[in-house]
Amino acid sequence: MPRTRRKPPASTKPLVRVPSRIGSLDTSAVIGQLRQLHEDAEDAHVDRMPADQELFGALLYLETYARALKDVRARRASAIERVRLWEYLREQVDIHQARAVEDARAANAEWAELAPALAVKAPSAAYNKALRLRAAAMHNPAQPDRPVRRTPEAVLLAERQAAAKAAAERRAEEEATRRHARMTPVARRLLEHRADLDDDDDVTFWLDQIEAVLPHCETPTQFVSLGIYVKAVARGLQKGGMAQASEDAQAAYEAAVAVVSA
Repeated sequence: MPRTRRKPPASTKPLVRVPSRIGSLDTSAVIGQLRQLHEDAEDAHVDRMPADQELFGALLYLETYARALKDVRARRASAIERVRLWEYLREQVDIHQARAVEDARAANAEWAELAPALAVKAPSAAYNKALRLRAAAMHNPAQPDRPVRRTPEAVLLAERQAAAKAAAERRAEEEATRRHARMTPVARRLLEHRADLDDDDDVTFWLDQIEAVLPHCETPTQFVSLGIYVKAVARGLQKGGMAQASEDAQAAYEAAVAVVSA
């Protein structure tokens, strides 16, 4: 019976499995520990070993002088750490190479110029490889827990989704700023007339919150908080009635109702 051929996944579909990664690593500390192994082994050439911050050079030294570690356990531990450090370097390469490509393009480099540097033969291949490199530094906007597939189509889709999300966030922030500009004078008027409004424990509490946040209201979170407090005051005043309020206090209340209803 012939086998059913498995369809290849869609080029834009996120990866199902999250690849295992080394992630964050204090490479200087690890190199320092490996240097100590060579010093303890009285490696005659350890003074030639590059500084702890020079990861690539230090790894080449450790490879060249691996036999200076006479103790087999120390040699095994050092070799395993070298494997881990090389894997860490591999993870960083795509990110930094992608940034280098971006810098080259920003400096008006043509894809034809970048092709030899990216070890491909055609400008279109350089373009596609650069897109694949960008996947390493990207988060999938639609599914943040899934890496972006390393295909040009997936990268372009993820970039479009990220741009749309950023635009939506900007619009929300702009709307919050506009709403805050309308909310601030209303909140000030409520405080100015709180003596006529402040006849209920709930109203007192929410006016106190307005008084606390209003002088330092600068962030989107504080904007939202101020709106919540003004709405709570309006709701409390509506519940308690405004029969004894002055004309100015009544106007302040009506302004609060209008701004939270908008």
